[in-house]
Amino acid sequence: MRTPYLAGNWKMNLDRRAALDLVGTLREHVGTRTDVEVAVFPPFVYIDEVARALAGSPVRVGAQNCCDEEKGAFTGEVSVSQLRDVGAEIVVLGHSERRHIYGEADELVNRKAQRALDGGLDVILCVGETLEERKGGLTEKVVRTQLQGGLAGVATRDMDRVTIAYEPVWAIGTGVVATPAQAGEVHAYVRGLLSGLFSTDVAQTVRIQYGGSVKASNVKELMAVGDVDGALVGGASLKADDFLPILDFAR
Repeated sequence: MRTPYLAGNWKMNLDRRAALDLVGTLREHVGTRTDVEVAVFPPFVYIDEVARALAGSPVRVGAQNCCDEEKGAFTGEVSVSQLRDVGAEIVVLGHSERRHIYGEADELVNRKAQRALDGGLDVILCVGETLEERKGGLTEKVVRTQLQGGLAGVATRDMDRVTIAYEPVWAIGTGVVATPAQAGEVHAYVRGLLSGLFSTDVAQTVRIQYGGSVKASNVKELMAVGDVDGALVGGASLKADDFLPILDFAR
């Protein structure tokens, strides 16, 4: 049984006060629940304070990116060891905004993934197609290329620390969401790919999140799909009134 994994990616939003107010409410609401796994991904500058505010809580704290190098003259970058030093446990890699706005290719995403895993961070690896690619019938090809590229060289023993997030680019921040059937098809395809790349056991263990305009009004329907194990939530994770009902989808 895969525990549902619901994560809030704040992107470049919130200030210190809003961040701490949000996690204070989140900590109280989650309490000691074990029926779901919850994580938040603040901007780099707030990770330390957010991690301190959530210390002792089951809510985990992660980073939205990391450098593929361990240390050195890489102005503006943040290393895995620095992220761990301020309380991060997880990192989101290959997010569509990193791929399509900043030009991060699969090879770079892969180097970051290996660096993160080697350095003690868990990984959420994002994959997903653009609207043009979907219309062109390229969804499976794009997802396969990104998944194979991002996980190249990752050891089977480390796959229990990897989560896959399917986030169709056309559904991110647009208000458009993949139908449960569309999400289910791709999630099942990803699980099949994992079986071929690693093993059936790995494929059945790895959690696959859906990301793309997830909100309280659609999360229950999405989570009812067999291969959807959670959600990577963007805009709806910025306010407690929006995020908490998502965490309570099964109640």
